[in-house]
Amino acid sequence: MNIKSLLLGSAAALAAVSGAQAADAIVAAAPEPVEYVRVCDAFGKGYFYIPGTETCLKISGYVRFQADWSSFNRGPGIKDFDWDARTRGLVTFNAKSDTELGALGSTITIRTWANGDGTQNSLDLDEAFLTLGGFRAGYGYNYWDAGLSGETDDLGSNRINQIGYEYTAGSIKAGLFVDELTKAYSRSAAVFNAGTYGTGGMGDNVSKNVGIEGQISGVFGPVNVALLGGYDIAAEEGAVRLMGTAAIGPGTLGAAVVYSSGVNAYYDKAEWTTAVEYAVKVTDKLTLTPGFQYWWNVNVNAAGDYTNGDAWKAGLTVDYAITSGLTGKVSVQYSESDAAGVADKWEGYFRLQRTF
Repeated sequence: MNIKSLLLGSAAALAAVSGAQAADAIVAAAPEPVEYVRVCDAFGKGYFYIPGTETCLKISGYVRFQADWSSFNRGPGIKDFDWDARTRGLVTFNAKSDTELGALGSTITIRTWANGDGTQNSLDLDEAFLTLGGFRAGYGYNYWDAGLSGETDDLGSNRINQIGYEYTAGSIKAGLFVDELTKAYSRSAAVFNAGTYGTGGMGDNVSKNVGIEGQISGVFGPVNVALLGGYDIAAEEGAVRLMGTAAIGPGTLGAAVVYSSGVNAYYDKAEWTTAVEYAVKVTDKLTLTPGFQYWWNVNVNAAGDYTNGDAWKAGLTVDYAITSGLTGKVSVQYSESDAAGVADKWEGYFRLQRTF
């Protein structure tokens, strides 16, 4: 057999093998149709349908950089300053769907702080609650967390487990909730848990402390008003707050007054306090908010009753919209107090926040 015959025979064999393999080739299956995310506009902006369901989901949050500073007394007549930079990340997941009983919702918010010394880096469950119509149950911020728009006021805040209902009729809302209370608002948690304020009082019952809070609010043209009350059953004390805002001139005027019958989980900084602020929108980007607050009877006795001593605080908050989704804030505050162990103080912070 010569070389020419050998080459022709090899080519014929390769062609036969290639034909056999081509006959046995596997044909790829057609790709599954892609289900694109659909916009859900039934519950407001930002919601989309979870693929394959009729549940709408919204993801929001922010990243915040903040540098806090405050004065302290290094010695008699000697005042010094300290500062701390920290960063917070927060993400909120809101899921909603329509049911025969009304809109069913759930909210989960997760956040974390990272201080310059590496502390507070663990994740924190900020809120987790469900809603059905006006019904709400779970963990989160209650009515007392609402405040004026500046950074001067201190009008109460609770992050607790609660269950209750809010009824809405036009611009009027009325809500009633049962709260699990585990500590006082601003007094030392260690003192509170030790039962300092009276035998058989708050501290002795902290593990089974229950409170009831209710609020009625309304919007009347440029005026927004809310009357709030809370009763701490274990402490046998409560607090009432009236707060409102009104559009006046180039800005918004806000004012509040709080009465606290004694040390309780809803408010315990003083027997009486009043706060006022005026947020002036200087330009489309710049807002200035001066504020002032005064407290009467800030000291308490062993029974948790207010005795004497006053305090006041004044400050300025500057908000600037740098660009869409990015804001800057500067807060400068000065305070004086007759409360035991509390010195006059300058404090504030600088903040950058990207919200999405």
